[in-house]
Order: sequence, then structure tokens, then C-alpha cells
Amino acid sequence: MALFQCSFFSDALKISTSMNVILPQKSTQQIGMESTASKAPAVLYLLHGLSDDHSIWLRRTSIERYVANLPLAVVMPACNRSFYTDMARGGAAYWTFISEELPQIVQSFFNVSNDWKNTFVAGLSMGGYGAFKLALTHPERYAAAASLSGCLDINTVAAERKAAGQDEYENIFGPLDQLPGSANDLLALIDRFPETAKTKFYQCCGTADFLYQENLTFRDHAKKLDLTYEEHQDMVHDWGYWDRQIQSVLKWLPLQPENA
Repeated sequence: MALFQCSFFSDALKISTSMNVILPQKSTQQIGMESTASKAPAVLYLLHGLSDDHSIWLRRTSIERYVANLPLAVVMPACNRSFYTDMARGGAAYWTFISEELPQIVQSFFNVSNDWKNTFVAGLSMGGYGAFKLALTHPERYAAAASLSGCLDINTVAAERKAAGQDEYENIFGPLDQLPGSANDLLALIDRFPETAKTKFYQCCGTADFLYQENLTFRDHAKKLDLTYEEHQDMVHDWGYWDRQIQSVLKWLPLQPENA
């Protein structure tokens, strides 16, 4: 595998930002590493959580080793505490960045597939929200989306934080009474999801996770989706769980044979 640590300027964010990218590299000499090559590998956008950055998947999991024998590029961008949203206060357009600008930049920098059938998105916690928001908003761009312990019922979570005296979610989404039914409400996006869309969804959460009830709310609302749901007894919101489950996600992804 090849690992690129990339700094670049974002017109959407109006700042320099970063991403890490894993690319397949054919090799027979790397000890302990079976690797493959692909002319134009599929792409997995792998999103971080609220307190993390673009480096976290490499630091807390063995993601590079897990994808070594797959025809798959992994793009891990930095999106700060944004909920992958064009923030109401501060002018940081993270939704525009992640949904529009970043795929174009990745295509311009790297020889990866631009076919929606070979494009996937996944994330943990806040990143699970971002992954499902991307796929529910643009099913024509993503063949599969996965959420690990995702913050999927944003209305409930934001209201709870507001009741606790925290205004961060209003800084992100604006007035919380306008959040339900908006483009930032995953439950509303399910209701508007096209019947003809072919995107597959994977959702998992531990039963001891503080977001477990919110995950149940999403699951129960998502009857129209092609959703694989898993819950795991006594698992909590931590990297031991996500390191295990990202391996399940990689096995579940509908990788196309022609990428090999």
C-alpha cells in the first residue's frame, strides 16, 4: 500500500486543510503484507468523529493493513467539529467541501474510479451521520454507506445538548426548531429518499453506547432503505469496537470485480 499525507487549499473552506489517502500498490516484497493493485480502484471516503481529525483512522485502527489486498482507495479528510455541514455561524462550508469539492480534488490528484458503483462512504459517530447524510442526499453518487455508532437522530441529540446549556449545535445547524425536516435531518432525508435508489446502507452500534437509542430511532424509521443493521451486546463508544467493525464494513462493501 501507499500512504499519502496531503495538504491542499480548499476554496469551499477558504483555508488550507488535510487528508490522508491510502492507495493500492502491487508488491511481493513487503513482509507480512499481501497487497494488490488496481488501474482505477474503488474509493471509500472514511469520515472521523467529533473530537478527531483526518489522522485518527490510521492512529486507532489497522485500516491500511485491512485494505491491503483490496482494490480500494481510502480517503480520510479533516472536517473538524462540523457535522459535515455548511455551518450556520462562522462561514465554514463543510457540506460543500465534503459533498462537492473533495471528490473533484481526489479525482484530480489520484487515478481512482469515478463510477458511483465504486464509490462508498463510511464513518464513526459524527462521521456516521456525515456518511448517511451524503448517501441519503446523493444516492446517485454512492453505492454503499456505513455508520459505526453514528449520531443518526440529530434532532434528539441537539435538543439534549441545548438543554444542557451547550450552543455548539446551534452554531452548526442554526435555530434548532428549524432542524426537524431540514436537509440536515436524516429522518426527513429517509422520507424523501427515492424509491428507485440502489444505495445500500450498513448500520451498527453497541447496546451500551450512549447513542444506542438514537440508532434504534433511525433503524425503525429506515424501513424503506436497503439497510443491514447490527447491534452488539455491551459494546460502547470506543475504538476497540470501531476497529473490529470497520473490518465488517470492508467485507460488506459491494466491490466490483472489474476494479481488480
